[in-house]
Amino acid sequence: MAKLVSKTYGDALFELAVEENRVDALSEEITMLTDILKENKDFEKIMVHPEIPQETKLQVIDEVFKGRVSDALTGFLRIVAAKGRYKELPGIFSYFIARVKEYKKIGIAQVTSAVPLTGIQKQKIERRLLDTTHYETMEIAYKVEPARIGGLMIRIGDRVVDSTVSSKLQALTSSLMKISLESEKEGEIS
Repeated sequence: MAKLVSKTYGDALFELAVEENRVDALSEEITMLTDILKENKDFEKIMVHPEIPQETKLQVIDEVFKGRVSDALTGFLRIVAAKGRYKELPGIFSYFIARVKEYKKIGIAQVTSAVPLTGIQKQKIERRLLDTTHYETMEIAYKVEPARIGGLMIRIGDRVVDSTVSSKLQALTSSLMKISLESEKEGEIS
């Protein structure tokens, strides 16, 4: 349900940004606002508190944000609060930023390796990802997990390429178990 809310509101915000030709400006505002809201957890407590009237919450939004962020973003915050969806705001903003990056052909990848990669290895990975995707630039987060033993696991959105030794060992173990179970069944039949 939270993903659906994030998508619905995030898509609406993105369409507004495109329609008003303010994708970059709104993206920067949202990034800044996200950081500010993370630092001020008490603000969220006010916005989600069940005993604070809706009208008071809307007045607080106006007092805090009007003139400090765009009218479009202030209006959006009012809508989210009025619909009782303020708690979903981080997800909405994350979805919006992901849509903006997709729109600007910026790929986001997570690369996991068993050992730290060198600068040259990172450049080769980035080049390969750019050559095999529709993205024009990549933002890559590198992570080291020694349990992977060797190889790489690359995640871009919902797609995962796992060529780590640990995943190959897991697949081999699974295949051997399947063969073992099949041979046991054949032994029972004969």
